[in-house]
Amino acid sequence: MPMATSPHTHLLHNPTNINNHRNNNNPFPIFTPKRISFKPTSIKCATQVQTQSPPLTQGQDRVFNFAAGPATLPEKVLLRAQSELYIWRGSGMSVMEMSHRGKEFLSIIQKAEADLRTLLQIPSEYSVLFLQGGATSQFAAVPLNLCTPNDAVDYVVTGSWSDKAFKEAQKYCKPKVIWSGKPEKYTNIPSFDDLEQNPDSGYLHICANETIHGVEFKDYPTPKNKNGILVADMSSNFCSKPVDVSKFGVIYAGAQKNVGPSGVTIVIIRKDLIGNAQAVTPVMFDYKIHHENSSLYNTPPCYGIYMCGLVFEDLLEQGGLKEVEKNNKKKAEILYNVIDGSNGFYRCPVERSVRSLMNVPFTLEKSELESEFIKEAAKEKMVQLKGHRSVGGMRASIYNAMPLAGVEKLVAFMKDFQARHA
Repeated sequence: MPMATSPHTHLLHNPTNINNHRNNNNPFPIFTPKRISFKPTSIKCATQVQTQSPPLTQGQDRVFNFAAGPATLPEKVLLRAQSELYIWRGSGMSVMEMSHRGKEFLSIIQKAEADLRTLLQIPSEYSVLFLQGGATSQFAAVPLNLCTPNDAVDYVVTGSWSDKAFKEAQKYCKPKVIWSGKPEKYTNIPSFDDLEQNPDSGYLHICANETIHGVEFKDYPTPKNKNGILVADMSSNFCSKPVDVSKFGVIYAGAQKNVGPSGVTIVIIRKDLIGNAQAVTPVMFDYKIHHENSSLYNTPPCYGIYMCGLVFEDLLEQGGLKEVEKNNKKKAEILYNVIDGSNGFYRCPVERSVRSLMNVPFTLEKSELESEFIKEAAKEKMVQLKGHRSVGGMRASIYNAMPLAGVEKLVAFMKDFQARHA
């Protein structure tokens, strides 16, 4: 009769398949001694568990997910994470169980930072921080760290997110909207020469890509104040193309669009800007605290950072951000061409020169067909195409991880839908 030396004995037979630890009545793994006994019924149960379905393989039952965020992740990355979920690279534990100060996790976060620095060619005089709270937390953190309560700063409002950033900054400094796209329903971006900047402004804030409205900066303005800095919310186009980081004082981004799951916020900040936080700044919003502690002041979103690291590896393997941008341009071109070539059946409201490569909003000439479009697309395993509640219509978010095949399937469906309903 075999001996059960620990409650984990059965797990050792197949340590990488978490499905092998489930029974028919409980969806969660049961790691108690009661499951390991010398009774025949226990042996029978163990035999039953071994007959359960194998792990998911690439492409099996996957939909094309056009969600704006949390967004689709590369299948290669998901499968890699699946294979390492139970035991990470011989460590005897999952990434989710590691001490954030242990050597194993230190190797993960340090490599993630190194790969991100390589991808964006981040200069050494910039600090990279892995934080929590989403990009929305940075709406407050930026003015708290860069301003006094009486400092003037400039905001360009090209959509909902830059508008929210401006409103939050009103609590901590003296922001001014120097241009707003609201009268045109956020369908354009201003000429930089037309921006009436305050020459004493501490910083100029932009949202590089508006997720909801689908407008994207193709170039970046320069602050008029020689000592002023450019600050950018890059949440929805972060790592979608090369960026000259040296043009910016601060770049911040939520990870859940292009580089990982929700829960991680990345801040890239010039080091000389660190250490001037207002006295009222909460400790978790103080860049100096996180910089001095290498993003480990408290327990960071460890598993999310690990996932970001896998995505960074994947982007490097693709050839870096120049190649990524080529792929993104190709996907966007295919989709916009179908919209523009539909004789008005589909319409994109955004001015062509500033259309986003990431978020493509469009409407139907016959708005009563929109719900049918979304319903039929879902039957074809294309999901999350409904536009934001504040805009309506449809929106296809085609981030880095959306394969070309997904966009090709969408445009084929759009052509067929038009042929049946025009």
